[in-house]
Amino acid sequence: MNEVSPEITEVSPEINEVSPEEEEKRKKGIFDCMSPRRQKHILKKGYDEWDPFQLPKDPIDIRKDKTKRTTQMLVREFLQTRPAEDYSNEFGKGVLDLCIGIINDDDSSRGMYEFSIWYHELLKKEGLE
Repeated sequence: MNEVSPEITEVSPEINEVSPEEEEKRKKGIFDCMSPRRQKHILKKGYDEWDPFQLPKDPIDIRKDKTKRTTQMLVREFLQTRPAEDYSNEFGKGVLDLCIGIINDDDSSRGMYEFSIWYHELLKKEGLE
């Protein structure tokens, strides 16, 4: 039976370092291989800000918002402020979907959130709330 050496070998950081020119060349290569729709999305957000080499985000269940709460904590806290008979499973699913979207800074969720605020203020202004 072969024994595995207990030594851990580390890769020297210099090996993985890439010059800025090489990194830009790789970035352009990745961008050029994308579908036009995805390219348009990146251009909308800003090509210079786009980093295809960034580390992945935290898993969804431990990702936290600005208040340091997880999506699960936010949803539970919100639903506890509502009478149980006033919401259904679909209501809870909508809350969860919107919460995840807002934490992930999803454009669609941000649009729904901003519209909700605008509409609430419109109803207040017109005395219909």
